Amino acid sequence: MTDLPLIWILKVHLRKKMPENDKNVRFIRSQAARNGEPAGHATPQSTAVSGRRVEGPPDCSICGDTGWKTIAFGTENRVTRCECTTRVRAERLLAQAHIPPRYESCDLVSYKTEGPQRNVGSAKIAGAKFIEQYPLDKTGLLLIGPSGAGKTHLSVALIKELIRLKGIPCLFCDYRELLKQIQNSYNPSVQVTELDLLRPVFQTEVLVLDDLGAVKPTEWVWDTVSVILNTRYNENHTTIITTNFQDGPAAGLGGSRGAAREETLGDRIGERMRSRLCEMCRIVNLDAPDYRQKFRTAGLR
Repeated sequence: MTDLPLIWILKVHLRKKMPENDKNVRFIRSQAARNGEPAGHATPQSTAVSGRRVEGPPDCSICGDTGWKTIAFGTENRVTRCECTTRVRAERLLAQAHIPPRYESCDLVSYKTEGPQRNVGSAKIAGAKFIEQYPLDKTGLLLIGPSGAGKTHLSVALIKELIRLKGIPCLFCDYRELLKQIQNSYNPSVQVTELDLLRPVFQTEVLVLDDLGAVKPTEWVWDTVSVILNTRYNENHTTIITTNFQDGPAAGLGGSRGAAREETLGDRIGERMRSRLCEMCRIVNLDAPDYRQKFRTAGLR
């Protein structure tokens, strides 16, 4: 008989020694949906075991710091996740989202759609619909508009809502900064590898890729964009993208090569990746004046 590995024997032994209550707690946790609601039917109350270990008055008056609250389910009581656990998870996910300090206060409430910004009202409505339907509909958003139209504000507000309301892991990523960090990783003196930088970009459930196309296109830039977008597409992950470039074909595909024209998204990321974005995202146009210029002008008066 072949000798069993020692580590396997220890795992089996520890599992046998595990208190029954700990097994029950693991089972209950496995039944809870990410948004705090029960997955399928709520867990029977008789199955629930208090996870509270600290003596003293509880911080949460609803669950007594157990993380579970009692709900009526027909003729019996069952348990589901308490709101306090959702709040703690949201705080942790917000810290992990890497939202720049300048945009930490951005939310949908402060996203103005009056006066000069009234033309972005439809974009705000599209964002609210995206929040409502996720994750049943995991199609991303491609926010297109001039500088200062509020694209970054709206994208940050959307991932903050996903985190707060549904506990969805999100990540904010500046396109230019990401490419710069990847290039720096090629330096032998840098400890961080290219894969270390790209792993969270590949794996996070919802990614904001801000200012796509801002870097002058080269073969390396196109290859990097291709890897990022194709990986997320294949993994069925949601991506919210902002860009200053209008959705249009690359030069030579949509008209005369010699005609004077503004650069398009196809020019900046390549026609193949532009086509991929059409599958991954819904296009949302933001047509509004530069609010930053408005504030600068007001400050000179």
